[in-house]
Amino acid sequence: MKIDHTHASCDGPLVAILLCTYQGAAFLAEQLDSIARQTHTNWTVWVSDDGSTDATLQIVSTYRAQWGTDRLSIVRGPSAGPAYNFLTLTSLPDVQGEFFAWSDQDDIWEPQKLERALAWLARSDAHKPMLYGSRTLLTDASGKSIGLSPLFTKPPAFANAVVQNIAGGNTMVFNSAARALLVNAGPDPRTVAHDWWVYLLVTACGGRMHYDPVPSIRYRQHGDNLVGSVTHPLRRLPRLRTLLRGQFKSWIDLNLELLGPVRAQMSAENVITLDRFALARQRRLPARMLALWRSGVYRQTWPGNFGLAVAALLNRL
Repeated sequence: MKIDHTHASCDGPLVAILLCTYQGAAFLAEQLDSIARQTHTNWTVWVSDDGSTDATLQIVSTYRAQWGTDRLSIVRGPSAGPAYNFLTLTSLPDVQGEFFAWSDQDDIWEPQKLERALAWLARSDAHKPMLYGSRTLLTDASGKSIGLSPLFTKPPAFANAVVQNIAGGNTMVFNSAARALLVNAGPDPRTVAHDWWVYLLVTACGGRMHYDPVPSIRYRQHGDNLVGSVTHPLRRLPRLRTLLRGQFKSWIDLNLELLGPVRAQMSAENVITLDRFALARQRRLPARMLALWRSGVYRQTWPGNFGLAVAALLNRL
């Protein structure tokens, strides 16, 4: 889609849209077109490609020719997985903006995605890390609606982030203070998930996350998804196997390790929560269960909290 720079007004804060690609030719044009339809028009797109061999780079180059190099920039990714690609792109000094939005290559953004995110972020303290995320409308590969992602109603907080991520990175928009946290922490190729990491980091260090119950994107479910929705019971089975095999425990281990260097920036309350949770994981039964409860960590739903208790019972937490 071509942007009419003559009639398009670029009022409001500049948003740097950080789009990571890899073999994304099948759906990329639809995603870029949905960005062009945003009601908030003051944005730039930064594409970091992880070595695509399909038509991804040709598509991006075509849009850059239409939009202009001031609107779309292309960089080479580190080719070490999507989380590292996103975090590396976020840390690039050339990427400038007042706010930052992560974008996957195969979704469709609702026209008011950026506008809704900025409406909340603009009311927040610009000196504190602030993160917006939302629910998603699920679609099949053709774009047909197939349902909604789970609706979470408990408040976003560090005690939740320790054991759960509640919003996809493809919905997230954050301010400069949150970006500074990510830059200072530095991209790490071992990071479990970039979206889980920013939720942890922002809430740990005195920031806030807002979870919008109104879907901001059409989240396409297809065979090449690295991460998909788990609304259908059968799709929860792989996560149950992940828990039982100890993969969830290893993810928690790594997240706690990555939090170590930012401990001095964490609030006193969150340090207590972190230490109580870490101690609970080391206890033997039945003291482990009591210590986990005292730590205050929680997931958003009762099945999630039941799974958390099972993980603790089996020493898989």
